Amino acid sequence: MPELPEVETTCRGIAPYLKDHTIKKLIVRQRQLRWPIPDEAMQLKNAKVIDVRRRAKFVLIDTHRGQLLLHLGMSGSLRVLPKDTVVGKHDHVDILLDSDLVLRYNDPRRFGAVLFSASGDEHPMLGHLGPEPLSDAFNGEVLFARSRRRSQSVKTFIMDNRTVVGVGNIYAQESLFMAGIHPSRAAGKISAQRYQALAEAIKTVLAKAIQAGGTTLRDFTRADGQPGYFAQSLNVYGRQGEACLKCGSTLKGARHAQRSTAYCPQCQR
Repeated sequence: MPELPEVETTCRGIAPYLKDHTIKKLIVRQRQLRWPIPDEAMQLKNAKVIDVRRRAKFVLIDTHRGQLLLHLGMSGSLRVLPKDTVVGKHDHVDILLDSDLVLRYNDPRRFGAVLFSASGDEHPMLGHLGPEPLSDAFNGEVLFARSRRRSQSVKTFIMDNRTVVGVGNIYAQESLFMAGIHPSRAAGKISAQRYQALAEAIKTVLAKAIQAGGTTLRDFTRADGQPGYFAQSLNVYGRQGEACLKCGSTLKGARHAQRSTAYCPQCQR
């Protein structure tokens, strides 16, 4: 599943091909994605793209007529291609640009989304979201304040998009290891000082993943490109039963909200 760094890299990859260009039309071959593509999205015909940005795991395409929200779901990808590129089985949506290129949305599982929001309105899907992890609005004070009286595990807590957006399973495990915090510890029992260390770890881990994405994610202008997963040096994720790279202890496993977790019983308390 594409995580925040993959979506951020996708956003950066496609933005130069969209910004300041005009959407000539939307070609929808399959409306039934996670939610049906709304008819209102067709209002973007002849709309100029003002900006391309990310919020949580959504790619937002801003125009003077409204906003298109794209979510990659489990298996979605976006590619910028010549308009006459052969259409594949799972190529569900084309955004045809005045440059005679198309932004093509491919999704074998159809668990992604193409949504629309009118100018000046915030889509309901964005209204409940917490701060962006790499922004100044996110820090240890935010985590500490939001965690009070919370009995859920700290891993589940930081994976909640109402707490902070985009900290998926991989990056939650790696951040907790970097901060030396046991993933099963109750969120409400962690000090402000330790939450500051965790916030800094989250920023570091995500920033490194985004930096890696610049060279490891596949080309956004190739029709055969697939969603890329960054080749990273992971300390704990997927390494249960192996030796801790820091202390040599055997990494143990646990489950939090039906998600597997690897951690070091010596380094994480």
